[in-house]
Amino acid sequence: MGDIAKGVLGGAWSLLVGWVLPTALNLAVFFFTAAPNLQNLSVIQRLWPSSEADTTLVLLVSAVLFGLVLNALQVPLYRVLEGYLLWPAPAYRYGCDRHRAAKRRLAGRLERLRGDGRGTPVQRSLLEERLSRYPIDDAQFAPTRLGNAIRRFEEYGHNRYRLDTQTLWNELVGTAPDEIRRQVETARTSVDFFVALLYGHLAVALATVAAMIHERKDIPLLLATATCLVLLLPVWYRCAVASTDEWAAAVRALVNVGRIPLADSLGLELPQDLAKEREMWTLVTRMSRRPYRETAVSAFAPYRADPTNPARSCPPQGP
Repeated sequence: MGDIAKGVLGGAWSLLVGWVLPTALNLAVFFFTAAPNLQNLSVIQRLWPSSEADTTLVLLVSAVLFGLVLNALQVPLYRVLEGYLLWPAPAYRYGCDRHRAAKRRLAGRLERLRGDGRGTPVQRSLLEERLSRYPIDDAQFAPTRLGNAIRRFEEYGHNRYRLDTQTLWNELVGTAPDEIRRQVETARTSVDFFVALLYGHLAVALATVAAMIHERKDIPLLLATATCLVLLLPVWYRCAVASTDEWAAAVRALVNVGRIPLADSLGLELPQDLAKEREMWTLVTRMSRRPYRETAVSAFAPYRADPTNPARSCPPQGP
């Protein structure tokens, strides 16, 4: 029983809630709205269940299968919403410029509220929350809200410590404390849920339109279903953007805490000086991304831990 609980609380839980559950919701809408109007198609006829029990079984099996497929395709699915995939170059540049301007407007509005003292603490906090969803570096901007909300914590490690979390992600997660790692997985699950829900709504809406064109019956029901699904798309997108706040906090904790055991596992000692630590992580990142060079031997020498010291430990370093 304990092993089952551990499995549920591990990666299986993220898969179930993040991808299988929203897929089941979308399939339920499809089964009871669009599918009955597509039964004349040979594929639907072969798959259509003959009883309520069979319907439940088909729904569950389909939800698991499609959930697994979506989970496997999560990288391209995210990249489309972030603005990295299938975006023409002019649209990409326009989106980046638009969000840079939006960040400047938010920053100016927040400064005016602070200077005049007219805004309430709640208003200032909401503006700070929206402003925090943008990257610090203007060169890191993405053309979409979700892309910028994710970029802001992808750049965190490099901005603070010169630790490139994109390059060293597997090492960082592999050596981090279990609780911190679970926080990152759980926080991402919420974003996965809304992303899967969004893509599923889009697919079911298209299937509903196809059902209207194919059968030309139950038009009011199908039209209402398609309209509701399309209207919910921006809602789920905004929910995904808002859910990145917890994901960003978890990644921030992963970098602040996880870099200490990461250095220890790499046979390095964190310098007391933060500037020296930034130099060390720059070397580690270069070593991981570039071919080996002999100059790395002398460059790493000041940071190598003494392997003969069994009591060596890394002192905690704050931001």
